Amino acid sequence: MRGNQLKKLTPTGDSAAVFNDVKRFGQASLIDASNPMKVLLYYRDFTSIVMLDRFLNVRNSIDFRKQNIFQVKAIGQSYDNKIWLYDEVNNRLKKMDEDGRLLLETPDFRQLFEKAPSPQMIFDQDQFVYLYDSMQAVFVFDYFGTLKNKIEITGWHNLKVVGNFIFGTRGDSLYRYSPRSFRTESWLMPAALRNSRAIHFSATRVYALKEDGIEIYALR
Repeated sequence: MRGNQLKKLTPTGDSAAVFNDVKRFGQASLIDASNPMKVLLYYRDFTSIVMLDRFLNVRNSIDFRKQNIFQVKAIGQSYDNKIWLYDEVNNRLKKMDEDGRLLLETPDFRQLFEKAPSPQMIFDQDQFVYLYDSMQAVFVFDYFGTLKNKIEITGWHNLKVVGNFIFGTRGDSLYRYSPRSFRTESWLMPAALRNSRAIHFSATRVYALKEDGIEIYALR
């Protein structure tokens, strides 16, 4: 995102779509493009989401403040194209539809944990919802808000839940954790990756955002 534009690129690097109004609510805090048919722009300062279609045209927006939600750090798309969010004031994981209607909310996490999580990221993967609090752990819930697992991962950057693995970086290392085998693997990061602005993982690729473009590496 440069020049206050959000661009969608083809695999060859050509521009496929452009959204020019990224700063309509200030600086966008988060972009969720996990569903290429619906891209979410989250503006934390205004507690608002703007939804874009696959051509990066605005399809809808939600002001969480109208739902009496005033502090949200993390949001994420659900498997059924709804929106997960964590209400920091009420300490509840909530699910909304595109019109801002509340579909589900958990009990107050302060009643469930000695210290309630403060997640920076939310992922919906294979019938589970992952909340990552870099100071505590990865909290794993089912779709009814029941805690299923607590994975002691802290201090990871660029965390991503993909398939059966959790990927991330820390220092000069790449990490991959398997919730099934409880095994953590790590690799020394290639020199070309160390000065990346951000790193993104898919099941087979590592995408490194650089100042002048994106570099793609095979993941083995």
